[in-house]
Amino acid sequence: MEDDEPGSTGAAAIQAVAMLRAVIDGRTYESVAMDFGITRTAVERRVKAVAIRLCREVGIEGMNDGATAFVRRLRERREAILHALERFEPAAGHAPRGDRVVSADEIARAVLRIRGRSAQPARDVALFYTLFVTGARPLEIVRLRVRDYLQAGGEVRRESELPASASISGKSRPLYFASRKLDDALDAYLAERVARGHGITDGGAFRSLDPDSPLFLSATGEGFRITQYGAEGRRRCLCRPILETYRKLFGYAELEWATPLSIRRTVVARLYDRGADEEQVGLVLGISERSAVREQFPRARPTMASLVQELV
Repeated sequence: MEDDEPGSTGAAAIQAVAMLRAVIDGRTYESVAMDFGITRTAVERRVKAVAIRLCREVGIEGMNDGATAFVRRLRERREAILHALERFEPAAGHAPRGDRVVSADEIARAVLRIRGRSAQPARDVALFYTLFVTGARPLEIVRLRVRDYLQAGGEVRRESELPASASISGKSRPLYFASRKLDDALDAYLAERVARGHGITDGGAFRSLDPDSPLFLSATGEGFRITQYGAEGRRRCLCRPILETYRKLFGYAELEWATPLSIRRTVVARLYDRGADEEQVGLVLGISERSAVREQFPRARPTMASLVQELV
């Protein structure tokens, strides 16, 4: 069997997607290799390459070529990956921009563009800032309730908690709303909700909002729809509408390369710059093991040349 790549880059990419689908559906690397007439190693390499690229582009975490039980992780995320493949262009060239940090100037320009282009600018600017401020995942963000952000008197909960029921891990963790920019964005959005009568209640508590209503609502004034998938006992949740909303936001912002996962990388970089260790980063992101933080969000290492320069 051959271990060489096919002559056409486009054909190779399309084949890699076909291999990925086969592995997700339960085929082994060995059986897929027999179908394509290449070695098992070649199949594994191509499947990992396309899976990692896909997951980075759509913000599916925990997938890298050094991850343990790679195939198991793929299959656990089957529905999310198949959904992402619907708009994936395997033959398109790509630059590894999703790993870079978004600068403060880029964020400011992005917000201006979202305000000018979105049909729901107040909500969408608040959604955009929430990614950067909390480090939460999109599914966790749509599960937030008004009471998670506001106290009964209307004050912001600076040090709140992401409930276990909202967390991807199923464990509660600290949630920090410590940004004046997010304050202003959410003030505007929540005031707009009250004016439109979306998720309100009698009385002035919680700024007249129902404390149990979602913090963010869809265009219809309802919560974002969450669907479940997977076998009994291993159920997972997916919110396609919020993923599509963020995709549009990044388009409005002219950050088409960005994903919710790449924004989390920006959050991590900010935390590392401020002296956070891996345990603190994990606490913000909801990753319990230091090793998992190192695996998913490795700290940038300086070169030896820069380390030893002018030691005295």
